[in-house]
Amino acid sequence: MNEAFLYDAVRTPRGRGRDTGALRDITPVSLAVQTLRALRERHELDPTLIEEAGLGIVMPLGEQGADLTRIALLAAGYGESVPGYQLNRFCVSGLDTVNQAAAAIMAGQIEAALGGGVESMSRVPIGSDGGAIYTDPSITRQFPYMPNGVAADLIATLEGLTRHDVDAYALESQKRAAHASQQGHFDRSLIPVRNVIGDVVLARDEAVRPETSMEGLKKLAPAFAGAGKQGFDAIALQRYPELEQIEHIHTSGNASAIVDGAAVVLVGSKAFGERAGLRPRARIRHFASLGSDPDMNLGGPVPVTKKLLARSGLRIADIDLFEVNEAFSVVPLVFMRAFDIDHAKVNVNGGAIALGHPLGATGAMLLGTLLDELERRDLHRGLVTLCAAAGQVTATLIERV
Repeated sequence: MNEAFLYDAVRTPRGRGRDTGALRDITPVSLAVQTLRALRERHELDPTLIEEAGLGIVMPLGEQGADLTRIALLAAGYGESVPGYQLNRFCVSGLDTVNQAAAAIMAGQIEAALGGGVESMSRVPIGSDGGAIYTDPSITRQFPYMPNGVAADLIATLEGLTRHDVDAYALESQKRAAHASQQGHFDRSLIPVRNVIGDVVLARDEAVRPETSMEGLKKLAPAFAGAGKQGFDAIALQRYPELEQIEHIHTSGNASAIVDGAAVVLVGSKAFGERAGLRPRARIRHFASLGSDPDMNLGGPVPVTKKLLARSGLRIADIDLFEVNEAFSVVPLVFMRAFDIDHAKVNVNGGAIALGHPLGATGAMLLGTLLDELERRDLHRGLVTLCAAAGQVTATLIERV
């Protein structure tokens, strides 16, 4: 089997996903074009060497529909030869496109591909795609959709985590992200976003709130108690009768921020690197996906990591750094508890609570952040994992070369 290498990763800053956010007036295709173009220009890349490109897009409609990837490739100067597709497996989509690129290279079908994602949550709001999971009674009677926030509170209740626990984690995420941004830890991958006249509209992640305090976090009301009262608590308690009630402890302060952004990752074989004059930065060693309890939604990072470790023959202690997507504080807290991992190895530059979670792009962003940090610290192995709606999860293990 051939080896698949990571050659580079670039991303935009994350802009607040609201009307006042810096990227509100930048279209999704422009975010993708600017990212793709930056990667091509950085390496004077010959586009004819790229044989496939995929972008994760979780709301693939309107401005984000009609195979945005192919159109963005054309507009970014990749010529006519590079095919593009868009993929939606909810929040794991961006990482899945990288894994699909790696799989094709390992199988010897192609030599180089791009993975990544784009999501403009200010312009194409979350949930605007509808779908059977939300709207078809014949489906929802069998598999009632559990909102992610209620699932987060359910997991926290089952694990005995408190409001103080999730707020303290969120505060640390803010501190780490602010420090990393100030110290330039993201600079290698970051590209500025420009408007139509070429002015820079955003050069740094916009959602970080360095002024966050425990006192401020304590004042925030639980965000999902209302949804629980609409019947979702009853569904959860029917599934887990050992519980008397669901403790609603997640808020806007300890959940991932809604943001806009895009990312692209260059994956290739050894032969591609030689032809392109590029040195690989890491190899993609293993990846895995699985489905889990759809009522839990967010519970997959632990079992998928166990699956990946079994496949690789490694122990958790063999991995130096982890990026566990901070959909809600409970996700990395449960992950660290399950594997007895020191927080000093997990989300060391903060995560989506502070930086934001641009759904389709996040997996590719986390992979780039992990790669940069492994190099900065001169460490060897890292793992990225994200949970997704309807009980899905993906994980990827990389090793520096």
